[in-house]
Amino acid sequence: MKNKELKILLAAPRGFCAGVERAIEIVKKSIDKYGAPVYVRHEIVHNKHVVDSLKKIGAVFVEELNEIKDQSRPVIFSAHGVPKSVPAEAINLNMEFVDATCPLVSKVHREAENLNKNGFHVILIGHKNHPEVIGTMGQLPKGSIDLVENVEDAKNYTNSKDKLAFVTQTTLSVDDTKDIITELKVKFPQIKQPKKEDICYATTNRQLAVKKIAEKCDMFFVIGSRNSSNSLRLVEVAKNSGCENSILLHSESDVPFDKIDKCKSIGISSGASAPEVLVEQFLDQIKKKYNISVEEVEIVKEDVTFKIPGKLN
Repeated sequence: MKNKELKILLAAPRGFCAGVERAIEIVKKSIDKYGAPVYVRHEIVHNKHVVDSLKKIGAVFVEELNEIKDQSRPVIFSAHGVPKSVPAEAINLNMEFVDATCPLVSKVHREAENLNKNGFHVILIGHKNHPEVIGTMGQLPKGSIDLVENVEDAKNYTNSKDKLAFVTQTTLSVDDTKDIITELKVKFPQIKQPKKEDICYATTNRQLAVKKIAEKCDMFFVIGSRNSSNSLRLVEVAKNSGCENSILLHSESDVPFDKIDKCKSIGISSGASAPEVLVEQFLDQIKKKYNISVEEVEIVKEDVTFKIPGKLN
């Protein structure tokens, strides 16, 4: 019998951003145009549900181009971006390729390249081994870009070059980068910073929406994948904004009903690569056990769209 009342605060915006929607559309349109299979280098976006649904219609996921047996088939580069060596390798192999890099990541690539051309040594604020970071660092010659992951790294960083500049990974939290940037500016007062924030609008909006409701929740759920940088940041943001009991719900997670039983209100958001159907499925599971009231708290309407590459139209 359902007798427990449970209030649900639903963060908005949540879920897919324009870059993710564009990347998924690129895979679908590529399959329409070239037929199956179409290869995708790295997960197109970090979400198992999305990857599995694209596999069903003919996408084959690989980590490197040399895994592709039939090089007459096209390959798509993921939304996270790739080092320059990857398109160069595709050209070398005579492979047709479609670049699904998010335009906001491409913007950071161009920024880093321009800085390098103008004689700046570049510092990238980001997470080691994240595909976006590998892609951005791979835009520049070795030794002309360094990675700084946290405040400690910034404190220990030394460089005697006159001209220093920094760029950031797009999916970090504004709060995370703020302290690192402050530290870099203290050490290098002349350091050049991006004209416009590198952190993407969707990352920022999703974090602000979580901040707005986290302190009103007994528990907070972020629906997303374990390797999704922006989803993991949302969990951190919820914890730092007053809901210590915040967790990531990924494809293998069981819903912790024992913990929800002790809550009067829970918050829900989803990472930028998580489809809305996963939020709906979670709500359906909760509805079976509790009498729920849902309040969607929207902080801003998003109307950003990115164009698909011309060759797919």
